[in-house]
Amino acid sequence: MKGPKLGERLDRRALRELSEGGRKPTVRMGDVRRYLAAQEKSALVDLLMEHAKENDRIRQRLLLLAARRQAKGIHLDTYRRAIDAAADTGDFVQYGAVHDYAQRIHDAIDSIDELLREGNADEVVDLTEHALSVVERALQSVDDSDGYMTDILERLQQLHLAACRKAKPDPRQLARRLWEWELRGEWDVFRGAVETYAGVLGRPGIAAYRQLAEAEWAKLPAVGPRDADRSDHARRFRITRAMEALARQTGDVEAVVAVKKRDLSSPYNYLQIAEMYKAARKHDMALEWAERGVDAFPERTDSRLREFLADEYHRRQRHDEAMAIIWAEFAEFPQLEQYRMLKKHAARAGSWNVWREKAIAFIRESIAIAQSDAQRARSVWSRQTDRSELVRILLWEKKADAAWHEAVAGGCSNDLWLALAANRMKKHPMDALPIYQRLIEPTLNRKTKQAYREAIGLLRQIRDLMFRVGKEPEFERYLAAVRSAHKAKRNFVALLDHARWT
Repeated sequence: MKGPKLGERLDRRALRELSEGGRKPTVRMGDVRRYLAAQEKSALVDLLMEHAKENDRIRQRLLLLAARRQAKGIHLDTYRRAIDAAADTGDFVQYGAVHDYAQRIHDAIDSIDELLREGNADEVVDLTEHALSVVERALQSVDDSDGYMTDILERLQQLHLAACRKAKPDPRQLARRLWEWELRGEWDVFRGAVETYAGVLGRPGIAAYRQLAEAEWAKLPAVGPRDADRSDHARRFRITRAMEALARQTGDVEAVVAVKKRDLSSPYNYLQIAEMYKAARKHDMALEWAERGVDAFPERTDSRLREFLADEYHRRQRHDEAMAIIWAEFAEFPQLEQYRMLKKHAARAGSWNVWREKAIAFIRESIAIAQSDAQRARSVWSRQTDRSELVRILLWEKKADAAWHEAVAGGCSNDLWLALAANRMKKHPMDALPIYQRLIEPTLNRKTKQAYREAIGLLRQIRDLMFRVGKEPEFERYLAAVRSAHKAKRNFVALLDHARWT
């Protein structure tokens, strides 16, 4: 009669020691190691095989270990199948399952990494390229909100580069593969390859890469500010990126500008050229390109381009021209961000008081025009007609009383009313109280859990203010009225029930 299997003997021993007198377990992993070391090899093999049948990760690990020890060399098909199996998404990998799914792929990459450490660089080049293709396809069916798959792509590219450095593949063939991947890839695999792989490609590989890139580059038409670019924008972007990388290798800013000049369809492209010249200490050229960009896009242009040009004017003590540029930005977008920009540049020109007065007057005029337009159009889509932006600016300037009077006179958005209430509640609680009460309804009408939590916060503020002004009995009646009016909102009522009001 055969005795119990190794696993069963070990399990029985552990169970027996666990059950004796309810004592804490006396078997530790060190005991397990010593026990296993004393067993016959065949018994350990049987145990491992038994577990491999029930555990996919152990089975895959053993298959890959065996694939490295074949008489005819490494069995690459086994590795490819392991990669395929690890990256198999089924129908779709939901958010909650992505971590475990990604770990399966990392396990397969671990085995490829071991191959490289053992000196199998050529095989690793092949396997990492296969894995990158498989993972790229899999990404279409994975919710990668946390970026696990992006980490996998980066790891595979790093492993591929390390393998190429050791394997020294044919530089021209490698250049073609890298170029084709960079041109067609949707996930930025091998982005900037000609720079990253420069040491591996050498002159022959870079020359081959350049020839391929320039052939595609020649097919792209130059586009200017008023041209309709009908090309594939993603393809244009990839080709342009590659040509810029090749140009940077020359160390000549003019070579990079020559690439950039092929697409002047946006003000940002002018800005990039101006910034390159500035970095190269060619300030006159930087100014020229910034001016050209603003001239090409005189209205609703990129605010960064306008500010760059203003900075260049300030550098030359041409403050009036700088302020004209910044005022054009503010006049198009009379908002806090542009107001702050206006103040920064006016301070450099030493004339903030003048520009502040002009800006505030402009905002008031804009509000009056918007109100007039709204009355004529009677449309809910009219521009904002309250004084929100003016209130926001005054609060930023820490002119809280002035902001309050503007809001009372002309209204403002709910977020600003909250800011005003928080500011007024200490010295003027009776001003703050009706604001919080008025915001209860619109907050609850959003009907989300977050909104219900915000409403509880508003109610706490209302309670504190009522207690401060001697209206404690009124709060109970007010709270009961809110509960009654919104009793159908079960999640809100539940929060009310659990809140402490004393």
